[in-house]
Amino acid sequence: MNAIAKITEPVVGLNVPASIGMPLEEVATPALIIDLDAFENNVKLMGDYIKAQGIRHRAHAKTHKSADIALYQIAHGGACGVCCQKVSEAEALVAGGVKDVLVSNQVVDPKKIDRLAMMAKNARILVCVDDLGNVDDLSAAAVHHGVSIECLVEIDCGAGRCGVVWGQPVVDIAKNIDASDGLTFSGIQAYQGAAQHVHDFEERKDKIETAVSQVADTVAMLKAEGLECDIVGGAGTGSYYFEGTSGVYNEMQCGSYIFMDADYQRVLDETGKEISEFQNSLFIWTSIMSHTKIDKAICDAGLKAQSVDSGLPVIFGRDDVEYIKCSDEHGVISDPNNALKLNDKLKLVPGHCDPTCNVYDWYVGVRGGKVECLWPVTARGMAY
Repeated sequence: MNAIAKITEPVVGLNVPASIGMPLEEVATPALIIDLDAFENNVKLMGDYIKAQGIRHRAHAKTHKSADIALYQIAHGGACGVCCQKVSEAEALVAGGVKDVLVSNQVVDPKKIDRLAMMAKNARILVCVDDLGNVDDLSAAAVHHGVSIECLVEIDCGAGRCGVVWGQPVVDIAKNIDASDGLTFSGIQAYQGAAQHVHDFEERKDKIETAVSQVADTVAMLKAEGLECDIVGGAGTGSYYFEGTSGVYNEMQCGSYIFMDADYQRVLDETGKEISEFQNSLFIWTSIMSHTKIDKAICDAGLKAQSVDSGLPVIFGRDDVEYIKCSDEHGVISDPNNALKLNDKLKLVPGHCDPTCNVYDWYVGVRGGKVECLWPVTARGMAY
């Protein structure tokens, strides 16, 4: 597609692993590469699904932390905006041109609240709330800066993290938001994060059905108090088809679908097969750097090149070799047939894409075996 944004010539010295037009084989390793054909297909598939359901997609930018990718999702995938998890992450994306951002998390530190309010001068800013005192602090900051901040009351619908119990506690906070200067009650945040990587289809479905029931009852209670929910948001790549057809949720927050990772590919559909509608588009490009053992090769992508909290990476397109172990700078690959040679390149599908992306400065966009674009990881390391 012609709309892929390009950096025509990166600044030398900024840890850039490639240049436009370079053959993939020449890209420095380890690097984070995106198969642009697969990426674009994933964006289109989700966009088509959202449109068919008549709902909205607020794409989760914690997956990629990239202004370029966020703007692509908005322009070509029909996303209404993005989610971020941290204020600094949101600041980076707003500075990069994204104008509709939900911080899908609680912001309670006074300095962070002040920064949140300042952002609302340049973009639509929403935030999650689960505490009455936090409502007062958000209101004071909004009034001080002469802005409006939209608030979603977060329900703990099974993840066991942030959020209040469904029902009356949500109504109490929503009424307080609605009565507060500088704030707008915009709806509910109900993300069942614990269900996303439940591999079994029926177990995953049961968890989401419980959440949907709680959310539906809460929406009805709010309506009885004269409070309408413009947003009933949640859902992720592992469950969006449940919330998307529920008739209750109207805004999806899927993120990993654009890239996919090894653990998401263990999530099964109703037939017991791996979910396959989205393709792997994100890879760690790595080189074989040592092969002194007949049955083992060593690559240059170790712990510092990826997150292994959801398991080791999977070698893409190969069943004769296996990534079996890693240390800081090295990955150990089982090579029983002694097939790999020094400087051979491999594509690794990371076990967990989100924290892996946070390790890199650049995405290297590849099509037809050549580098087509370079996107900075705009909000890399921005965790405050």
